[in-house]
Amino acid sequence: MENKKYIIGIDQSTQGTKALLFDENGQLLLREDLPHRQIVNEAGWVSHDPEEIYQNTIRVVKQLLGNTQKGGLKVDASEIAGIGISNQRETALIWDTRTGKPLADAIVWQCSRSQDICEEIKNTGKDGLVQQKTGLKLSPYFPASKLAWLLQNVGEAQEALKADALGMGTIDTWLVYKLTRGMVYKTDYSNASRTQLFNIFDLKWDEELCETFRIPMNSLPEICDSDSCFGMTDFEGLLSAEIPIHSVMGDSHAALFGQGCVQPGMIKATYGTGSSVMMNIGIVPVQSDNGVVTSLAWKLDGEVNYVMEGNINYTGAAITWLKDEVRLIDSASETEGLSRAAIQDDSLYFIPAFTGLGAPYWNSKAKGLLCGITRTTRREEIVRAAVESIAYQIQDIVETFVRDAGKSVMELRVDGGPTRNAYLMQFQSDILNTKVSVSEAEEMSGIGVAYAAGIALGIYEKHVAEKIGRKIYEAEMEETLRDKKKNGWKEAVGMIL
Repeated sequence: MENKKYIIGIDQSTQGTKALLFDENGQLLLREDLPHRQIVNEAGWVSHDPEEIYQNTIRVVKQLLGNTQKGGLKVDASEIAGIGISNQRETALIWDTRTGKPLADAIVWQCSRSQDICEEIKNTGKDGLVQQKTGLKLSPYFPASKLAWLLQNVGEAQEALKADALGMGTIDTWLVYKLTRGMVYKTDYSNASRTQLFNIFDLKWDEELCETFRIPMNSLPEICDSDSCFGMTDFEGLLSAEIPIHSVMGDSHAALFGQGCVQPGMIKATYGTGSSVMMNIGIVPVQSDNGVVTSLAWKLDGEVNYVMEGNINYTGAAITWLKDEVRLIDSASETEGLSRAAIQDDSLYFIPAFTGLGAPYWNSKAKGLLCGITRTTRREEIVRAAVESIAYQIQDIVETFVRDAGKSVMELRVDGGPTRNAYLMQFQSDILNTKVSVSEAEEMSGIGVAYAAGIALGIYEKHVAEKIGRKIYEAEMEETLRDKKKNGWKEAVGMIL
């Protein structure tokens, strides 16, 4: 690995594609990103153009390499040792391996066009089997039914299948295939575990699941360790020599690794429009009956780790609602000051169930609620209640993890835009009664795969993620007040369930 000291992380997300350049210390030096089209038809189906995503991947790397000579960096492309790829997880697509061309637009994870397929499976009584083997509740959210829909509705799919030329899978498989000029057809354990075609106990594609969804198992990609070599690429000639793709993970899994949550009981929460909360539960899978799912975190260095995960529909989106719909604020930055100016010990709660409640309740019919209004309720109190609703929802999931996995929580590691709100972070620590650690680094998914690739290539030490700077919040709230507030929240949620 002489003279090789830089790593590229590619984060292919729902909205766009980023290329990130890291030095030999794991520091982010440069970032380039490009958005891609969100293709939504009159039926509300959401699609992406796989070819556009691939071309944008090449373009962002080209832009990144073009900027390595600016600002005094003077990075030579020959010094880049390898790359890692993180991807939007449940988006699914099919292509013809003879031509390398997509047979249709990819079906995005948000799209529920395959709902009827899930209903048919449910009517046969096999929904329990799906959850038992995969840790995931039967849903059009996951790729299995999306791939089934594509096979049923894209005419060229059956012809490609008969010719043994059908490529299928998630975006990681597509990018690896294209970046290696069609030489490599692989996925990793984290992405496989989200397809509903993978048995999380046997750690392989499951014949019974494939039969249930009518997916040809021999057309599925090879499953590899998340830090294995997935092939070589020169980004269509942008580099003078090929370098290894040495890490692939789904974006949430990569963020967990980027946060350094590699031991059982470690938890990360990403605060965005919604929130993804993940707990590493170690080498033994634990199924939940309380509204969270079980997946693989990854398989690294030959060892599998499992996770519990809960997804919340509306966290940062609650603040956007305050700004855009009810116009109580002009910008999200106002929420911290208004929260501090509010009466702290009142009975006001806000439940942002705009389109139902996510984990751990999963009530799609629930409606939003503002309750406990008194004569002293002002704008400040409403804003504070909306901010605190983010922390309460995270707390609901963490409590479920602790109960189901039997793990104690010493720290919650967090990232995302809302973590800049110091009031929210302190309240999160108070309501959880645990340390909250705010990462100074952003782009945790790209960081995670870059670090995994760098470790595999011998550039980074195993605990490189611990070098990331963090701001720490410690719980200060009295226990009686904490219990009172948590009970009030649960009563408020109970009103809409």
